[in-house]
Amino acid sequence: MEPESCGDIHSAGAVPLLVESLTACQDSQCRQSVVRALRNLADSPQHRLALAQQGAVRPLAELLAAAPDPALTLALVRALLELSRGCSRACAEQLSLGGGLGPLVGLASHPKRAVREATILILANLCAQGLVRPALGNAGGVEVLLGELRRRRGLNGASPASQQPLVRAVCLLCREAINRARLRDAGGLELLMGLLRDPRASAWHPRVVAALVGFLYDTGALGRLQALGLVPLLAGQLCGEAGDEEEEGREAASWDFPEERTPERAEAGSFRSLQSWLISEGYAAGPGDISPDWSPECCPPPPEPADLTSPTSLRTPRAVRPPGRSPTASAAEEPWGREGPALLLLSRFSQAPDPSGALVTGPALCGLLAYVTGAPGPPSPRALRILARLTCNPACLEAFVRSYGAALLRAWLVLGVAPDDWPALRSRQARRSQHQHRELGEMLLQNLTVQAESPFGVGALTHLLLSGSPEDRVACALTLPFICRKPSLWRRLLLDQGGLRLLLSALTRPAPHPLFLFFAADSLSCLQGLVSPTGSPAFLPAIPLDLDAPSPCLYEPLLGPAPVPAPDLHFLLDSGLRLPAQRAASATASPFFRALLAGSFAEAQMDLVPLRGLSPSAAWPILHHLHGCRGCGAALGPVPPPGQPLLGSEAEEALEAAGRFLLPGLEEELEEAVGRIHLGPQGGPESVGEVFRLGRPRLAAHCARWTLGPEQCPRKRALALVGLVEAAGEEAGPLTEALLAVVMGVESGGKGPSLDC
Repeated sequence: MEPESCGDIHSAGAVPLLVESLTACQDSQCRQSVVRALRNLADSPQHRLALAQQGAVRPLAELLAAAPDPALTLALVRALLELSRGCSRACAEQLSLGGGLGPLVGLASHPKRAVREATILILANLCAQGLVRPALGNAGGVEVLLGELRRRRGLNGASPASQQPLVRAVCLLCREAINRARLRDAGGLELLMGLLRDPRASAWHPRVVAALVGFLYDTGALGRLQALGLVPLLAGQLCGEAGDEEEEGREAASWDFPEERTPERAEAGSFRSLQSWLISEGYAAGPGDISPDWSPECCPPPPEPADLTSPTSLRTPRAVRPPGRSPTASAAEEPWGREGPALLLLSRFSQAPDPSGALVTGPALCGLLAYVTGAPGPPSPRALRILARLTCNPACLEAFVRSYGAALLRAWLVLGVAPDDWPALRSRQARRSQHQHRELGEMLLQNLTVQAESPFGVGALTHLLLSGSPEDRVACALTLPFICRKPSLWRRLLLDQGGLRLLLSALTRPAPHPLFLFFAADSLSCLQGLVSPTGSPAFLPAIPLDLDAPSPCLYEPLLGPAPVPAPDLHFLLDSGLRLPAQRAASATASPFFRALLAGSFAEAQMDLVPLRGLSPSAAWPILHHLHGCRGCGAALGPVPPPGQPLLGSEAEEALEAAGRFLLPGLEEELEEAVGRIHLGPQGGPESVGEVFRLGRPRLAAHCARWTLGPEQCPRKRALALVGLVEAAGEEAGPLTEALLAVVMGVESGGKGPSLDC
């Protein structure tokens, strides 16, 4: 039991003598003593290997198969547990040849806990050797290990450490076809999916995904896994943590095609010799041309079409698969990193006739795009081919529309805005050029455009827009500007058949997607470009107000110590301030003042006329306007700087007074001043909603023009639309009409394309 003594006993050559005495002795007590000695001698990997190589395991297995008494049984399973730690090939061979597999499976249900638990761990250790796994499965080991793992996962107090050897064993059992069938029939797929869903088992997720690769060509199992929700879990694995990256030895590889014993001359009839012969005779250009129907463990999947349209810089292999990693892809042909198994399964799902239900969903697309744009190195070409295959499949077109997939591709790849970047920009290191991603996004959108403008696509989009659910109709209207370039198609669907108004009316409803308003702002901007491809439409006259060179002021001479001409009237404000004025000029400014100052009212005879409800700052532009000032800068006075609210401000008070005093010219000038300050170079997206809250049609049009202007970046455009929607509240009419006028290029008060849509 002491390490030094144990080493001395091994050096003295005592192991063969102990093995001989074990077979010669018939006394149970004596046998127990020898078994305990062998167990104690297995105190290190080197000593365990030496014991197995000297034939110490087979007699123990034969004794176990002879159904000994309970005390000897316990001693045997304890010894075999020690000898099977880090199970060597010799240990597995001897245990199998000694007939110990069947008895071990039987002892897994032993009433004594110590025997039962030791036996289960022995079976789990044996799974590390591929040569014994088929026999272990035939003996019922698959069902035993699955049942025990299921039991331990059902215990509230069970630690992950107690499940780890069983998870490893079950994953290794997936490497042989016979055990995969047993595992599938015993509910193993559901158990593995439960592990993938469990965040506490995240360290085992890469191992579980690699195990599921074994079912790559099992159509029934793939269908079951898809129904259980494997695809979004795989997509989430692409950019997850590294997890358990423990490498298995060569002896853990699949035993469906045993390794070659004679490297100089391959055994006749083996898969490797057949592969070599096919290549040498010219029937195959390389290993990738061999049919994968043999086993996904020993040959690569069918060669996928070369990706001729994706950026070449995204296709550089970033990792070479080391020996011992899952050999489903050739290291020389395809990069095989941590995400390799998940990508291989996703690629298999994408090759189905209609993969839309599983892969063209928000979670799956987000996982693929997060990997393509955020992988530490160049992404695997397989991920790019998956995206290209989906966008080229007509069966996926409606799913891309319903799930806002086309808008997501454009936002993430072309515009560089991921869901995590909205609405607050996430600080992250740029790992690759945005130009590369933009090229990929434009290529994928072009694929969707080809599908949308085909006869099938036109029918599908028309059906969605006219007969789909309310959510589908809105998604279709939003997506059309991204994937339709034929004027006859988008005009018919968006204008003639009401798609544009449908989208605009949905802005103030609960958002069906986290990025809906971002998508909508981008969609409206794209549609505006389709309507007016030569430039931004002029739907409002340019603002004439020039802050640097104001017009001459005609009211200022009345304010000096020697006014010329002398004022013949003063207006009295609520604050007591008296403002000089000319009666004749004021009376001609508007019908209100003409009736007030030159009519039959008492004010016509008064030299001090009160103006109620006006602050001095709000009255200032009114007095200037009454005396003929146009563009002298007085309208800027009551307007607060950007960042301060307009509702309740003196600017709103001045606008209200201009309307009350029937001064439409002043109203327009004040609105221009508000737009100049809050929607000019110093203003930002947050100012758009403030301006819109004033409830004035001209300012609403100005806000819409600022929001959808071609010079705005996508983020500012979307933030401005968010502010507009919040400001509009439940009154969507003014916002809808303003945005509609902008998109259609209708000039204020002029003629433009028909809005009867």
